[in-house]
Amino acid sequence: MTERHLVQRAAQAGFASPAGWAAGATGYRRWTVVGEQAGAVHTGFGVCELDPGGSVPAHVHSFEESFHVLSGSAILTTPDGSYRVSEGDYGVLPVALPHAWRGDGDRPARWAEMQGPMPRDDFDGDTFLVPPLDDVRPVADIDVRDPRTYRFGTIRPGHMDPAKQSQDLLAVSASMRTALLVYGGINVKQMVDSDLGAVLTTMFMVQYDPDGATTPHDHPFEETYLILEGTVEASLDGKTYLLEAGDVAWAGVGCPHAFRNAGGGTLRWLETQAPAPPPRYSYRFARDWNYLRDALGGSA
Repeated sequence: MTERHLVQRAAQAGFASPAGWAAGATGYRRWTVVGEQAGAVHTGFGVCELDPGGSVPAHVHSFEESFHVLSGSAILTTPDGSYRVSEGDYGVLPVALPHAWRGDGDRPARWAEMQGPMPRDDFDGDTFLVPPLDDVRPVADIDVRDPRTYRFGTIRPGHMDPAKQSQDLLAVSASMRTALLVYGGINVKQMVDSDLGAVLTTMFMVQYDPDGATTPHDHPFEETYLILEGTVEASLDGKTYLLEAGDVAWAGVGCPHAFRNAGGGTLRWLETQAPAPPPRYSYRFARDWNYLRDALGGSA
């Protein structure tokens, strides 16, 4: 079977100081997991680290970028203001939006970073330095109830609990937009999508119950999975892997994949898609088309 996937272990993480446009950054490192070298076309995915007092100069991209803070905190400055993003916060940075990062707190900040379409090495990562963003306004924490922070959100493990979805337990107003999707022992919470302003990519949180599992399927887009908690048995292109916290897998277009909770407890991962899924035919389940094949008497 043709391989259209990638698996990277947390123990293999290679954080490096970027060159090119980011050479002026201080205390900044990135583990580039998915990109051109992985065979991706639509996805750039990595994990970034920024030391306290470190900085990434103001820049713009010709791609869409989203992030989810895994630990620590950092200050993100855009033309709208400066925001302290901490563990659980996420957001989207549209194409050509100037932004800069600086370290905050007393320990490094770490965040997952999704880019779509994939940055190209031949074009210096499709990134351009711009004049500094001089913002004298006070740094604001992410307030998900404030409509002015429309590009940002916050998600915690408790938000994935079906028993904790009543309005008195949610900061945001309960609606279809904020609903937890629950099916077959799987819980899904949308994070970055068109409602947040994304056009080219999506980002969401997935949690499996102890008996949660999916059957083999594929998509007309690329997906990336950063395991945050638990152990998953992942089938990619017919190969089976056991993935644990910190491991990353990527499935290209047409890669059959399936997952099963193999740890006996909670399984949780961050998932991204690029390009954004079409309104129909996002999923192609093997069991459905095998049913048709059997109904037709096994003919191809």
